[in-house]
Amino acid sequence: MVAPSLDSMISGPNRLIRIGFALLLGLVLAACGAKQVVVQGNFPPPLMEKTPLTLGVVYTESFKTHEIYDEAAGREETDWLVKTGSAQVEFWDTLFTGMFTEVVHIDSHDALHAVEDEVDAVIIPYVEDLQYTIPLHTNVKVYEIWMKYRFRLVTMDAIHDHGNGELTYNPNQSLADWTLSAYGKTPTAFLQSDEEAVNLAAVVALRDAGANFATSFHRVPAVAEWLDTRNTITELPAPVTASVEESSTSEESSTSEGSSTSEESSTVDESTADDEGTTST
Repeated sequence: MVAPSLDSMISGPNRLIRIGFALLLGLVLAACGAKQVVVQGNFPPPLMEKTPLTLGVVYTESFKTHEIYDEAAGREETDWLVKTGSAQVEFWDTLFTGMFTEVVHIDSHDALHAVEDEVDAVIIPYVEDLQYTIPLHTNVKVYEIWMKYRFRLVTMDAIHDHGNGELTYNPNQSLADWTLSAYGKTPTAFLQSDEEAVNLAAVVALRDAGANFATSFHRVPAVAEWLDTRNTITELPAPVTASVEESSTSEESSTSEGSSTSEESSTVDESTADDEGTTST
């Protein structure tokens, strides 16, 4: 069976045609006054216990350059071009690095063969759909964005390189295949521009996708079954939700109990061990 390509982009002459079309589209959009947004944001790493896995990551070309073009339906509306590719890679890199003990990028023949004996599994994210809503009132800059992702977790043996720089995978060697949805809404209606409002809505949607992925990854049935066979952690580590005030109270209580025990004890052993706490959010 011929393995499907990891990406819909075709190398060679057709790729040059696509690049030329993209350049032409950019000139047309500029001439027509279309609104363009290159999504940018701050993505802090998750504070959680890492799953002991070396995860390979394949970002397809369409994922790295993901964008959505929405042509205006009427004269009073505006064309939109929203580019999320760079933000997608930055965000998922940050999330994966925070969730797993080691993350390895696989984007070429050399990278594939350099880590083939080290990687436990390979994840391939796709953006299946992105939709957004335009405010009914032009003075209220609140946008909503929906994203739908598909994730494929495959064995290292499923990834193949045909010598032309194109990586393919064998679907029969998939460990898991699942979808995930995310939602983002502009947090305030008093921004200076529509572009800024769309950008913030996209950033919120990305963060929502990350939260959903982090809390559901270990609960995907096929993933949980695979992790169980590896004798790894099969349940999502429970974050510590205690507040600073509660932590302080706990420390004071421990100190008080320690002092009381020391006074009542008749032994001469004065050594103590400090408890260390880790707060995850």
